[in-house]
Amino acid sequence: RVSRYEKFSNIAYDLLKVVPGIKVNRTNGAFYMAVVFEKGKLNDRQTLPIKNQEIQHLVEGLVSQPGVSLDKRLVYYLLASTGICVVPISSFCTAELGFRITLLERDEKEFTQIFKTIAEAIGAYLNS
Repeated sequence: RVSRYEKFSNIAYDLLKVVPGIKVNRTNGAFYMAVVFEKGKLNDRQTLPIKNQEIQHLVEGLVSQPGVSLDKRLVYYLLASTGICVVPISSFCTAELGFRITLLERDEKEFTQIFKTIAEAIGAYLNS
């Protein structure tokens, strides 16, 4: 099991390490990964396209609430745009902004596609 997590950690790391604006490390056998944004990369104007207007309206309402952290904002847009669920790292009592994601998907092809999608979405979000 640990060797599978290590293999999948390396896949995720290789796909994310090239994305400008984030910091990521290999997980050394853990079943989750943390991704942290470089300071100043997130702002309250960034978005991702959301096809369903009802969901878009819901997300815009959620992210406009007072006190919503910038990484939580990203998490909502990522979920609504791609269907990929991650957890804002600020929820873990840290000043860092980013997200945490598990490496539990067992299908390597699906896992790789998930992390390719995340890498593309981060790029799009940061450049929006």
